[in-house]
Amino acid sequence: MKHAYVFPGQGAQAVGMGKDLYDNVPAARELFEKANEILGFRITDIMFSGTPEELKQTRVTQPAVFLHSVILAKALGIEPDAAAGHSLGEFSALVAAGALSFEDGLRLVSKRALAMQAACEAQPGGMAAILGLEDRTVEEICASVDGVVVAANYNCPGQLVISGAAEAVDAACEKAKAAGARRALRLPVGGAFHSPLMEPARQELERAIEEAPFQTPVCPIYQNVDAEPHTDPAQIKANLIAQLTAPVRWTQIVRAMLADGIGEFTELGPGNVLQGLIRKVDAEAQVESKSTL
Repeated sequence: MKHAYVFPGQGAQAVGMGKDLYDNVPAARELFEKANEILGFRITDIMFSGTPEELKQTRVTQPAVFLHSVILAKALGIEPDAAAGHSLGEFSALVAAGALSFEDGLRLVSKRALAMQAACEAQPGGMAAILGLEDRTVEEICASVDGVVVAANYNCPGQLVISGAAEAVDAACEKAKAAGARRALRLPVGGAFHSPLMEPARQELERAIEEAPFQTPVCPIYQNVDAEPHTDPAQIKANLIAQLTAPVRWTQIVRAMLADGIGEFTELGPGNVLQGLIRKVDAEAQVESKSTL
């Protein structure tokens, strides 16, 4: 049975994440200290002993989750048959699979976080989780609302996150409730991720991704924008650039992996959100979450 590594995105962070790796694995400590140098501030201080509010800042959260996931994967030292990541987690997957170096991956993640933060401040928006409706129904609701609101995260059957301008998201939530949604819950995020409102961030990140040296990964990466496995560096780059304004097709990724004979999944990094989502796609899938060795 084939085995995949999967990597969480923003929202999985928790104070204390990665500290045991830093304390107990010398090679991991070296990478954390290298990250402090690259970022220009001691992100490890915030990760290990900061406040939840400090860790929640996008400029901190994204590199923090990336670092925990990638350094754990390197410490485990196992080559998976495939890899995938949810939103930000796609960068972790690419580094773990050798498509990007640790240093280049961290620089891109930091640039992505800052660009997304700036886009959020320039065009405030929001996101909401719609539970208990078919994907097509939610898509039709978004299309019927005035203003920008789109399907952003296909997390699992019956759970789709929408994203866009605040008023349009609110209107879509009301329509979803009227259509029989079990819940339509606004999420505590600072902006409209994976929506057209992220276009300024996409443009800013595009040049950095184009200039970064990508290699052929050791295994296929199932990417967010099309849920297909990729190994060609040029295609991986194009999909990564498109990712900021396109939806995360996680349900489709898991189904594609299962169809390709992958039956074992290890979630690497903080939390166990992906473990739960994979089980909702297929209750028979063998899934584990690891946050330390």
